[in-house]
Amino acid sequence: MKLLRGIVVMAVGLSGLAAPVSVAAAEPVAAPVKHCEFIPTPDNPAAKPVHPPRPTASTRGTATVYLQTNYGPVVIDLDRGNASCAVHNFTHLVRSLFYNATQCFRLTNSARLGVLQCGDIYRAEEGGPGYRFADEVTGAETYPRGTVAMGNQGPGTNGSEFFIVHSHANIAPAYSVLGHVTHGMETLDRIVAAGIADGATDGLPKYPVRIYFAFQLR
Repeated sequence: MKLLRGIVVMAVGLSGLAAPVSVAAAEPVAAPVKHCEFIPTPDNPAAKPVHPPRPTASTRGTATVYLQTNYGPVVIDLDRGNASCAVHNFTHLVRSLFYNATQCFRLTNSARLGVLQCGDIYRAEEGGPGYRFADEVTGAETYPRGTVAMGNQGPGTNGSEFFIVHSHANIAPAYSVLGHVTHGMETLDRIVAAGIADGATDGLPKYPVRIYFAFQLR
C-alpha cells in the first residue's frame, strides 16, 4: 500500500514538470451533402421527359461519365467537391437518358473561344430539362483544354447545357466547372478538324456531331 502511494505521488510530481502540449485547432470538415434547389421553368418546359434531381448532392469523390459520339468516345471525370449540384444534375440527366440521341449544336474555334457545346435538345441554347439551378463559381475559375463546364444564358440558368474546351476559353469565370476529359480529346480534335458550317468561327458544326448514348461508369 505504501509502495502504491509512492508511485501515485511520483506520478503527480512528474506531471507538474511536463511541458504544455500545443493542440492545433481542428480543420473544419466539409459537410458530406449539399442542398440544391432545382427551380421549375414552366415557360421553358422539359424537352425530354425528365424529373428534377433530388435536392441533396454529395460533396465528396468523383463520378465518371462516358459519352459515345459519332466521332468517337469521350470520358469525363466529374468533381463533386467543386460543383456538387452541377455534377449531381449531370449524372441524373445521364441516368435519365436525357443526352441519348442528341446533337451538339455549337462549335467555336477562335482566338478567344474553342469549345464544343452540347446538351441542348432543339438547337443551341434551346431545349433544356424544365428546371434551372444556381451557379457554383468562386470567381477564380479557368477553362483550359479538356475542361467540361456548365453552359448557361446568364446567372442561375443552369440546366442541361454543357461545353467541352477543345483548345482554350478566355472567358469570365461564370461557368461551373464539372470536371475534365480523361480520355477522348482526340475525338474533339476530329470534330474541330471537320470544321464549322459556312467557314465561321462560331456556329453549327459543318457535319452533325451526335451523342449516341451516355452512361455513368462509376
